[in-house]
Amino acid sequence: MYRIGHGFDLHKFSTVGASVMISGVAVPHSLGIEAHSDGDVAIHALIDALLGALALGDIGQHFPDTDPQYHGCDSRQLLKQILFIIREKGYSIENLDITVIAEVPKLKPYTMAMREVLASDCALPMDAVSIKAKTMEGLDAIGERRALSAHAVVLLKKI
Repeated sequence: MYRIGHGFDLHKFSTVGASVMISGVAVPHSLGIEAHSDGDVAIHALIDALLGALALGDIGQHFPDTDPQYHGCDSRQLLKQILFIIREKGYSIENLDITVIAEVPKLKPYTMAMREVLASDCALPMDAVSIKAKTMEGLDAIGERRALSAHAVVLLKKI
């Protein structure tokens, strides 16, 4: 039995910062992210895709931004908790595909490191982890360099 999930996340840039966290990799950038946690849009979208595949709600239900214990937390730690739930439900990840949408920072030099982090965290071979970077060609808040977002799709298989 297979299950497919889709996730999405979006965060605004803040006025101060030295990097943004994307797929567990600190990407140098003059602005930070406005978020309760580390604001990793790719991992947040992945978590929503994993939860959605099994109809388990969304990231906000499991890790509410009103809960101080998640303030500034590492999104990889949140992902590990969700991966535990996925295994407890008797599923494994077959593959994942993430598209990060950002005008800045430029992500191409970092996508291999991002894939390596997620392949390791999800116990997947590299050829089962895809990360792509796209721009909005100057349109909307992302194109105007005020935000970035990510979409994730996962395929789960009953163990």
